[in-house]
Amino acid sequence: MVYKEIELLEGGNKLPVMEEFYTLQGEGYNTGKAAYFVRIGGCDVGCAWCDSKETWNAELFPPVPVHEVVKRVANQPAKTIVVTGGEPSAYPLEIFTMELKSEGITTMVETSGAYHLTGEWDWICLSPKKNSPPVKEIYNRADELKVIIQKDSDLKWAEKNAALVSSSCHLFLQPEWSVSKQIMDKLTQYVMDNPRWRISLQTHKYMGIP
Repeated sequence: MVYKEIELLEGGNKLPVMEEFYTLQGEGYNTGKAAYFVRIGGCDVGCAWCDSKETWNAELFPPVPVHEVVKRVANQPAKTIVVTGGEPSAYPLEIFTMELKSEGITTMVETSGAYHLTGEWDWICLSPKKNSPPVKEIYNRADELKVIIQKDSDLKWAEKNAALVSSSCHLFLQPEWSVSKQIMDKLTQYVMDNPRWRISLQTHKYMGIP
């Protein structure tokens, strides 16, 4: 669940940050690039295969001032942040991204698009979920569409979403980790048959990094 006591967020001056760490992006278009990750707690989308279920209850993570987070990001060699969750679009992010941009930090976000996404973003990775489909406006803003594939019917879901993004949006199919070995051959063939798609792997899990 997202943070209910929204007044405690002080209009976006505070956010319920679950964790933050400096690492390499492990998935999608920016795989292999160094970035500072900030995981915001709170999500009510409820994917059964979610590998971050501990983020779902935002009230477990007391709001922290965003200016403190910005300082930590600015102290890293790579001036790039990836905001993930949970579900970032559930929160007011204008102040956070404004402060990040004032420090010359490249802003990236990973979102299901379930809510109206606020803030100024250099890169938007849209990862749509059937449980709570994206709001219409996010499709034209997405730089990257990353669809998690667990079973054959998810490919139809992927194509449905691909039809809604812009022609410049990068398209990725990502095998759900627990069944990746079983479906990899099928996904490989699918991309060879439909080459506008690319495969995204969770390389950080292979490398043993956050």
